[in-house]
Amino acid sequence: MMAAAEGPRARFREQTRNEIKVIALRQLAEGGTDGVALTRIAKELGMSGPALYRYFASRDDLLSALIRDAYDDLATAIEQAVAAGSEAASPRARLHALAGSFRAWAVADPHRYLLIAGAPVPGYTAPPDTLLRARAALGPFMKVFVQGRPKPAMETLVGQMEAWAERDPAVAGWFAEHTGPWDPPESAASAAGRGTALAGAVLTWSQLHGSVSLEVSSQFSGMGHSPSTLLTASLDALADAFGLPAV
Repeated sequence: MMAAAEGPRARFREQTRNEIKVIALRQLAEGGTDGVALTRIAKELGMSGPALYRYFASRDDLLSALIRDAYDDLATAIEQAVAAGSEAASPRARLHALAGSFRAWAVADPHRYLLIAGAPVPGYTAPPDTLLRARAALGPFMKVFVQGRPKPAMETLVGQMEAWAERDPAVAGWFAEHTGPWDPPESAASAAGRGTALAGAVLTWSQLHGSVSLEVSSQFSGMGHSPSTLLTASLDALADAFGLPAV
């Protein structure tokens, strides 16, 4: 009887938490993180401030929930692009498909994108698990680059990334999760694949972050280019630097 009684209670609690998050997202879209106010959310839901704290312990707790949801939804969008793609597609084509999915999600929900990629919220520290969620969104890009042949200008970065994976088991595990177990061959050129994949993914993230953040913040307004054209050009230059074939 107790288990049966707790089912509806748990569902009601989750429903209320979702209603709180919906209002918070609207506030976020209207006024940024400064606009998210628990007292106004409580008033809109017809509950007291103390009652709302039964669902979220603080404003930071609510922001953390929104950040987790945003990262998870971004990762899902990218995974859907992976699933929709063809195994026969070239690495360059897959890079553009994944990046296009990243950009489409951000443009559709700019306030959520800026929550995870914009200016830090003063006084707020994101919980450690958000790093894992961010890596889940970035991970599929590693598989695109793992067989790349980077130009000499990338060698130092590739070496630093390989050293990062060697000294940090979490990074090595992240790589293996998205590309398969890593058993470095004796050839130094082949063994660079892990460092290449990490370098390519991190550079892609930096390209996406720069271009998409400028786009959703309307920094390209009045300029003569299409944001998608700019992103395509920058990704093609990156693909050239890593020797990713077009076919």
